[in-house]
Amino acid sequence: MILDFNVEESRDYEGFQRNNRYKVNVSLNRVLWFSVLSGSAVALGVYTGTFNSITYRTCVMISLIMTLVALCNSLILKKLPYSYIPGIIAFIGEDILLCCMHINHVPIRLTWVMAPMLSLLYCDTRIFVEVSILNYLAMGVATWIESPYTASVRTDMSSALGAFIATFSGCTIEAVLMFAAGLALSRETVNYYRRMMSQYADVQLQKKKTEEQLHILSSMAEIYDYVNLIDFNESTEMSLRNKALHKIPIQEGQDHTHLVQGLKNKIAADMLDQFWAFTDITTVPTRLIGRKNISGEFVSNETGWFRAQYIRIQGRINEKPSAVIYTIQNIDADKRREEHLIRISQTDELTRLFNRRSYEEDMVVYKKEGIPEDLVIISADVNGLKTTNDSKGHAAGDELIRGAASCLLDVIGSRGKVYRTGGDEFIAILCTSEYETILKQIREKAESWRSGLVDELSFSLGCASYRENPDASIEDLEKLADEEMYKDKEKYYSQPGHNRRTGR
Repeated sequence: MILDFNVEESRDYEGFQRNNRYKVNVSLNRVLWFSVLSGSAVALGVYTGTFNSITYRTCVMISLIMTLVALCNSLILKKLPYSYIPGIIAFIGEDILLCCMHINHVPIRLTWVMAPMLSLLYCDTRIFVEVSILNYLAMGVATWIESPYTASVRTDMSSALGAFIATFSGCTIEAVLMFAAGLALSRETVNYYRRMMSQYADVQLQKKKTEEQLHILSSMAEIYDYVNLIDFNESTEMSLRNKALHKIPIQEGQDHTHLVQGLKNKIAADMLDQFWAFTDITTVPTRLIGRKNISGEFVSNETGWFRAQYIRIQGRINEKPSAVIYTIQNIDADKRREEHLIRISQTDELTRLFNRRSYEEDMVVYKKEGIPEDLVIISADVNGLKTTNDSKGHAAGDELIRGAASCLLDVIGSRGKVYRTGGDEFIAILCTSEYETILKQIREKAESWRSGLVDELSFSLGCASYRENPDASIEDLEKLADEEMYKDKEKYYSQPGHNRRTGR
C-alpha cells in the first residue's frame, strides 16, 4: 500500500494535519510490525537467563498477539489512511505489549510513561490526551495484576493492595509529570505549526498572485508590440518580450526611457511634441495618481497609428506607483476601420458627399466654437428632379443627383464641404469672400453637364455670408440661405416652360 503525501492539500493547518496523520499512521504501523520481534527478543533473554519468570510459550504468544494487532492495524489503515483511528489502534497494541511484558516481570517502567509521547507526532492535543488516558489505564491494570507477585518478593510490602498502591502511586506521579510536559509540548507544537502553515498560506497566496501577474505580463507580451517594465524604485527599464529579462538603468535626470528614445525619430512631426510630453517618465507617477492607466494615440512614419500606454502594477490607486508597464500596440488597422465606419456614417451613399448627419454635427461645432468671419452657406436645390423621375425613370433621377453633386464638388473643391441634406437638396459650407463668383461657376458647370440619360441640369441657389450678417447665428445663416434659394426657385418656375406642378 503506497499513498502519496499531497502537498497541495497542506495549504492550511487542517490539510497539514490530515496528511501528517497519514505519515504517522504509516510509521506506527511499521513500529507494530517491528514489535512482532519483541517475543523473539524476550525469548533471547530467557535463553541467556536474564528473564527467569517468563516462558518460551509466553514469548510466542506475545509475537502472535502483536502480529494480529499489526495485521488489524494495516487493514484499518488501508480503509482509513487519514484518520486517527489507526493510530489509536497502534497505541492500544503497544499498551497490550507493555502489559504482557509487565505481567511477566520484564522491567519496562520508564517505557510506560514514555510511550504516549509518540502521539505528539500527530500535532493534535486531543489524540495525546486520549492516548495518555489509555496508557494510564493499561498501566493500572498491569500493576494491579502484578501486585501479588510484587508483594511476595518485597519485604517492605505486606499485601498485594499495599504493593499496588505503592507501585501505582509512583507510576502516577511519573505519568502526571510526563503528561504535563507532553501537554505543554503538544500545545506549543500545535501553535508553532499553525503559525507556520499560516505563513505558508501567505507565501502560497503571494506565489499565486506573482504567477498570475507573470501570466498577465506574458499574455500582454503577446498582444502588444512592446511591453516594458519600468521600476521607479530601482530606476530600471526591462523588456518583457526579451526572455533574457535584461534591466536597463535609467540614469539620474533622464526623462525618457531607452525604448522611447529609440522611437523618437519615427514619430510623425506634427505629433512629436505631444508624444514627447506623454512619455516623460518624470511625470508618469504623478499622472497615474487616482488612475489605473494613461494612454495616448500617435502616428509612426513607419507603421501608422499606435497606442502608447502606462499601466500601474504596484501601489494604491491614490498614490504614486512604484512600478508601471509601458506598452505599445499597433492600432493602424483599427484606426482605418474606424475612419471607414465614420466615413460611411457621415457619407451619402448615392453621391459620396457628406450627409445630413455630418452636416448637423458640423453645425454643433460652429455653435460651440464660433463662426469664422468669412464663412458662407450655400443652399442648392436641383430643378426638375420629379420630371426626370416621372419621364425617364429613377435611374435617370439618380444620375441627375450624382451630376449635381459632381458640379458642386468640382466648384467648391477644398474650400469647404458639400452635404446632401435631402432628396434634391444640397448645402455647402465654405470660407470665401468670392461667393458670387462661386455661385456663377456652379451655374455654368451645371449648364455644361450632360449624361447618357439626362441632358439638362440646373440649380436653384441661395447664399448667406456671415460677413454681411455679423449678428446672425449659424442657424440664422442657414435660414437666410434657404430663403434666397426659394426666391431663386420662384424665378426659375416663373420662366416660360417651367411648370411648378409638373416639376419641369
